[in-house]
Amino acid sequence: MKKLTVMLVLMLALCVSASAMAETVLQLGTTVNEQDSFQVAAEKFAELVAERTNGEYKIEIYPNGTLGGESEMLDSMSMGMLDMGIITSGPFVNFSEDMGVLDMPFLFASNEEAYKVLDGEIGKELLATLEDAGLKGLAYAERGFRNVTNSVRPVTNAADLAGLKLRVMENEVYTATFKALNVNAVPMAWSEALTAMQQGTIEGEENPINVIYSYGLWDYGQKYVTLDRHSYATAIITMSLDKFNELDEATQEIFVQAAQEAAEYERAWVADQEAGQLETIKSNGVEVVEEPDVDSFREAVQPVYEAYPQYADYIARINAALAE
Repeated sequence: MKKLTVMLVLMLALCVSASAMAETVLQLGTTVNEQDSFQVAAEKFAELVAERTNGEYKIEIYPNGTLGGESEMLDSMSMGMLDMGIITSGPFVNFSEDMGVLDMPFLFASNEEAYKVLDGEIGKELLATLEDAGLKGLAYAERGFRNVTNSVRPVTNAADLAGLKLRVMENEVYTATFKALNVNAVPMAWSEALTAMQQGTIEGEENPINVIYSYGLWDYGQKYVTLDRHSYATAIITMSLDKFNELDEATQEIFVQAAQEAAEYERAWVADQEAGQLETIKSNGVEVVEEPDVDSFREAVQPVYEAYPQYADYIARINAALAE
C-alpha cells in the first residue's frame, strides 16, 4: 500500500511537472498605468488566450513602461526580443510609412467611422504592412480622440494655441499638425512628458479623456482642456512576427480573434467610462472647453494634407469606405 501511494505521488508530480512545462509564458508590455484602458484590453486578451488554449499560453502584463518606451518595445518586438505590446499608433510610422495615414488630423469624425475603416479591409491591409518590419499587428484597440490640455489659458479656437509649448507623440505627422497650428511642438516619450509638465519645461500635451483622467493631469499643472478631437489614435495589440510564426495555425487564429474581441471590449469600456471621467476632470478644477471652433482647427491643418501626398490614395479609399 505504501509503495502504491509513493507511485501515485510520483505520477501526480510528473503530471504537474509536464503541465508546467507545457505552459508557454509570453510577456506583454505597455507604457501606461493599471488604471488605463490599455490594461483593460491586456487583461481581457490574456484571459481569452488562456481560456481558449486551455492554459497552454499565459500572457504576463508589464505596465508602466517596465519593458521600455513604446518605440523601444517595437524595436524589441521586431528583433524577437519581446513577445507583445499594446502600443499607441504614433510610433508605428517609423516601422511602416503607410501607417502614418491614420495619424492625419480630423481623418475620422466619430468612433463609428474609425471602427468601420480599422476593422475592415483598409485596416487589415495597413496591419499587414508591419510584417516587413518584423511586427504582427493583431487588432486595433483604442487610445481615442485626442484633445489639447495646457497650463496657460483656455483654447477655444486654433489661434489660441499659437506659441504654446506642447508635448506631442514621437511622430512626424503629429509634429507637422501642431506646427501648422503655430504650436512649439516637442516630440517626447510619455514617461518624460509627465516630468516635463511637472517641472514646467512644457506647457501642455494632447491626449484622450481617459489618459487625462487616469494620470490626473490636473496634478501636473494642466488647468485647461479643449475637446477639439483633432486626431483619433488607435492602440495596436502587437506581437513579434517571429513569435507569432512559432505558433501553429490554429493558435495563431486564437490570438488574432482574442485580440479583436479584447479590442472591442476595451472600446466599449472607454465609451462607458468617458462621461464620468470628464466630470471628475472638471471636479478637480479643470476648465473644459467642450465646443471649440473646430472649423478653425480644420482650416489651419490643411497644409498637412498637402505635405503628405503619399497618403492621398489611402485617404481617398477611406473617404469612399465611409461613404458606403
